[in-house]
Amino acid sequence: MQEILGSLSPGQYGLVYNSFSFGVATFAAATIFFWLGRGQVAREYKTALTITGLVTFIAFYHYLRIFQSFDAAVMLEGGVVEATGKEFNRAYRYVDWLLTVPLLLIELILVMRLSRSETVSKSVSLGGAAALMIALGYPGEVADGINNTRLIWGVLSMIPFLYIVYTLYAGLGEAIKRQPDDVKGLVSLARNVTVVAWFFYPVVYFAPFVINLEGSASFAVIEVGYTVADIVAKAAFGVLIYTIAVRKSESENQSGPAMQPAE
Repeated sequence: MQEILGSLSPGQYGLVYNSFSFGVATFAAATIFFWLGRGQVAREYKTALTITGLVTFIAFYHYLRIFQSFDAAVMLEGGVVEATGKEFNRAYRYVDWLLTVPLLLIELILVMRLSRSETVSKSVSLGGAAALMIALGYPGEVADGINNTRLIWGVLSMIPFLYIVYTLYAGLGEAIKRQPDDVKGLVSLARNVTVVAWFFYPVVYFAPFVINLEGSASFAVIEVGYTVADIVAKAAFGVLIYTIAVRKSESENQSGPAMQPAE
């Protein structure tokens, strides 16, 4: 890793540095927005917004740590990038995902306001699959270089990932159809944003194999790509969750609480 960091060009260094900085600012602002927005939704949706803000707060903390770790590991002086000898801790990103990825799925389930039994079963199955997906991807991410170890663990992590995608469409399809007409499209959009954003992670993970990138170029593509995916999957997705919660709160306030499906 020290050799890779030391071989970064000034442009690659600036791109990675600024993307981390942008991530810190985005998640800090999103956390404040979501938690202050709890007062604008009905009691039934406050937990969903609390978790939405918790996701972005966890991401804010870890991006701050990632930024600090990168800043300590690499320095730009006189137009030359040099590794300081301190390690860049890539584990922060996977710790973040292990906490936030299951919560992202729970956000969507909670804002749909399903029956209690369906909420619990979907949360456990999807949250567990998400945690397994992250755990399987980590050994390949920290492997030295772009090699078969990364490829094997990446393929294994795709198994629970594909299960999640299947469940979001096959398992939640009927539940989405039961949503009020004025939010049905938004709930469907939130599901689609989740799937599209999550597909970007394996694209970034396997990109060095597909476009034959190595060294500093691979490092820059992976770190910036993951940052973009995180912002879409957490902050942008959170805005959709907030909008759904506000609309459903307004609708139910006018017409009375929606009937819940049988347990």
